[in-house]
Amino acid sequence: MPHETPLITTLVMGFGLAFIFGLLAQRLKLPLIAGYLLAGVVIGPFTPGYVADMALAAELAELGVILLMFGVGLHFSPRDLMAVRKIAVPGALGQIAVATGFGTALGWAMGWSLGAGLIFGLALSVASTVVLLRALQERDLIPTEKGRVAVGWLIVEDLVMVLALVLIPPLAGLLGGVAMPVGEDAEIVAEVTSNIGIGPIAATVLITLAKAAAFVALMLVIGRRVIPWVLHFVSHTKSRELFRLAVLAIALGVAYGATHFFGVSFALGAFFAGMVMSSSTLSSQAMRETLPLRDAFAVLFFVSVGMLFNPSVVVQAPLALLATVVIIVGIKSVAAYYIVRGFGHDHDKGLTIAASLAQIGEFSFILITMGVKLAIVPTEARDLVVAGAMISILANPLLFHLLDLRWARKAAALSAEKPVEAG
Repeated sequence: MPHETPLITTLVMGFGLAFIFGLLAQRLKLPLIAGYLLAGVVIGPFTPGYVADMALAAELAELGVILLMFGVGLHFSPRDLMAVRKIAVPGALGQIAVATGFGTALGWAMGWSLGAGLIFGLALSVASTVVLLRALQERDLIPTEKGRVAVGWLIVEDLVMVLALVLIPPLAGLLGGVAMPVGEDAEIVAEVTSNIGIGPIAATVLITLAKAAAFVALMLVIGRRVIPWVLHFVSHTKSRELFRLAVLAIALGVAYGATHFFGVSFALGAFFAGMVMSSSTLSSQAMRETLPLRDAFAVLFFVSVGMLFNPSVVVQAPLALLATVVIIVGIKSVAAYYIVRGFGHDHDKGLTIAASLAQIGEFSFILITMGVKLAIVPTEARDLVVAGAMISILANPLLFHLLDLRWARKAAALSAEKPVEAG
């Protein structure tokens, strides 16, 4: 019976509806993520009919986060970032500051705490890796200068969000949520507070940063040697199955170890596992071998986010939702455009970066879900982020379509201006 197999039932319903709505999105030429989110809404607790097991869905989503962040780490290229650092670093930081500022102001206007507004604003400031890369790939823009700037910009945004994931839990009490720490960390914080003479919040942040630094150092010093060596050793067995298993074991093992031994998030652990693995000559093969499973659990992640969405927010807070969408699609894009233009780049590049960033996705969901778990942000903020994400993801192909028309007209005009050679 279905109630006796909640895991299987959740997987069947999650994958089945994600396929149906994903196929519908594909036929409508919309991003697949929109279909996956809608599938989650259908099996969530806020719509009639079957309701999936929320606890199981949350754990499956955590696996999706691990594999998504592992993929982000695999794609991370310090060399690519350094090539466009002069525009990508200040541009991304400036755009994050603008979007976070407007998001904080909106939260303040709705009566939320400053901490809730900050996390809400941060969630609105970061674009979806999946949506951006897919839009650029469809137009063969990734190898171009415009594409490299967009990807570099996205990398900086991702790095800022990774840092936020490290700092938000120890700052939860200061931000208006559930004060950290608990358990063993409480004793360590008390000891540090008495010995160094700093406050408990500062001590908690110090300990968290020290643990994160220890983990990062371990990965860069030992992991950078051990992980590529393991991959090369397994590759000599000529077994694709073992190689695939090794990659997954490393990704999941490092993520679990990072949380269990260093107290940092699964996301940070998975990101560094991918980043260290990207230095191996076998990183491309690792990416290919794990792509199907990563895509599958990423689907479950987006479905689980859809399950958390309460559609009533559209009726209960339409002005707040409209303001959220304006920040994502309007203010953030305008800020990006003028930052690009301010650095002396042309109109086309500014429009491409603006359109690329006019949406939010996976990091936004991770951040806002963490904020809700730590009781920093109200559940309404999560509903606004999910609704804003769905609308912006649906609108993004339209923005790129308008850009495609502009480029086509420009190419036609240039072609018409060329002198016709005599036969």
